[in-house]
Amino acid sequence: MRNKIDLTLPPDRLFLNPWQDPGFRLLLEPEFHWRPIEGGQIAGFTASAHQEINKKIRQLLRRTERNRTLTTPIEFNAVPVMLDQADFRQSFVLAHDRVMLSGAAAKRVMTRFRKANARAEINANEQLAAFFETCRDGNKNREIPLYSGLLEPDTPFAVECRNTFNYFHFITESLSQLTVLDGLDFQGDIYFHFPNSEDKQRPFATTFAEALFPEFKGRIFFERVPKEYPNVVTAYELDGGYHMAPTADFEGIQEHMPDSDVWQHGVASLEAYDPLAMNLVNTNLLALRARALRAIEGLEFDHLPKRFFVGRDTRLSRERQMEGEDLLFEHLQMFGFEYVVFESLSPLEQIALMARAEMMVSYHGAGFTNMLFASPQTYVIEIGTLQTAQIRWGDFWPLANASRCRYVSFFGDYRAKNPLIEPEFSEDGIVPASLSEGAIGQVMAFIVTVLGHYPDLKDPDALGRLARELLHVGEAERAIKLLEQREELVHADSKLCLVRADCHKALEEPKSELLALDLAHKADPDRWQTLVRMIWCANHCDRPQVIRWALARLKTDFPDRHDAFVAKHDWLRFVA
Repeated sequence: MRNKIDLTLPPDRLFLNPWQDPGFRLLLEPEFHWRPIEGGQIAGFTASAHQEINKKIRQLLRRTERNRTLTTPIEFNAVPVMLDQADFRQSFVLAHDRVMLSGAAAKRVMTRFRKANARAEINANEQLAAFFETCRDGNKNREIPLYSGLLEPDTPFAVECRNTFNYFHFITESLSQLTVLDGLDFQGDIYFHFPNSEDKQRPFATTFAEALFPEFKGRIFFERVPKEYPNVVTAYELDGGYHMAPTADFEGIQEHMPDSDVWQHGVASLEAYDPLAMNLVNTNLLALRARALRAIEGLEFDHLPKRFFVGRDTRLSRERQMEGEDLLFEHLQMFGFEYVVFESLSPLEQIALMARAEMMVSYHGAGFTNMLFASPQTYVIEIGTLQTAQIRWGDFWPLANASRCRYVSFFGDYRAKNPLIEPEFSEDGIVPASLSEGAIGQVMAFIVTVLGHYPDLKDPDALGRLARELLHVGEAERAIKLLEQREELVHADSKLCLVRADCHKALEEPKSELLALDLAHKADPDRWQTLVRMIWCANHCDRPQVIRWALARLKTDFPDRHDAFVAKHDWLRFVA
């Protein structure tokens, strides 16, 4: 049996077009292709001891917010399909010798296609873009064919696995595919096909499959690739193939994209692939979460903590212990945190731990996969680095959006001899994080405040940073209460007054916002922007006398700004 795929073939001979190529039929027609959903609260903050690293992190965070964050997360549907002459090779699925583009596997095979053709005369990206455009045009007004026969009881269901030792990839990409069988009364056997050696397979793959899909007990098998089937059922995740779908299937999705060059060629462009992946949630993932929460209903888990720090069992995972972990945990213990190792808990205990959690804290790793089972009230605090922010942060966004939890990342330093040198992933892999004592203080200040304890911060910069962090995660009320603890600092610092104004604005309290802006102007009368904001705020809460005062002040102190502002806003003449 073959386990190779010729990735140097042109795209029209390598990739399956479900609308036109043989061997692909839907068992169920999707009720929708995509739809906007309510997501979680996702935020990232700088926490390096080095300003040059903080600058790079800050630039990355700004680019991410401006260019890669959709106005709302998008749910992509998934359906069961029947494949004829199917092959499971490497970590991919083929029908009639063509690779099916589905879910995360689509991104992997396209990445490999680019590498395999890196030295080709024709640019690989141009080849892909031309192929997808041809598909979209050719698939116009077409429907993917439906399977019209009866599903034989012995028809198998098979799933491709990237591997069976990485918890994140198995749970989110492979196990979740079984949810397309919900409601089908499926009677056949289920096969997970993986490319890694069998001695690398981890027990969690079997235990989670049996715990979350008990109806298939005794019918779930793990087999190494290659494997051929004359007919097999598998899952088709529409986010993998939307590049070739008729444009009409995704009409309106562009409205949710930010106004950025990344999206200038439309959502179907290759440039938009990675940013879209960060913001989409697959239906299978939502269905797996719902199934997991049903599995723990009525069971007792009072022995599990609600505040905890997650460490690692290094016998079962790559050791990436964070520098500063012991000191951080010492502080966490004072606020009722316990030390937890996911690997020591059963699947249902891990699910219940997250579902009942008030706050989870840990350093970057696959354990954040369990964020899928968190409640919308749960805070999930991650300690990462510039490297994880660049290449791994977005991988966890779909999990946060699926659970609608509060996912907050603090990006610190590298645990390295020279933390200022950026690592090369191909040589160094994921480099562990390091938190300085100052960064631990920053993280703890945030944690204790959202837990209802207000630190007595005497430094205006630290106070402002914490207040802005709280505001960014939707905790405007706590930020205001924090600032009220040090009124004398706030009144003397225009930046703190402006943060307070931002908090009141977030809470839709324009009168209080106006008072804070007045304090900001008194603390720094040389800032013309404050006067302009006061005019807008005063207009919002119907304070014409304040508008007149601010305009007069603006005209006296900043005549050029006054004239430019008045010239652009005709409504001001009615106030005067």
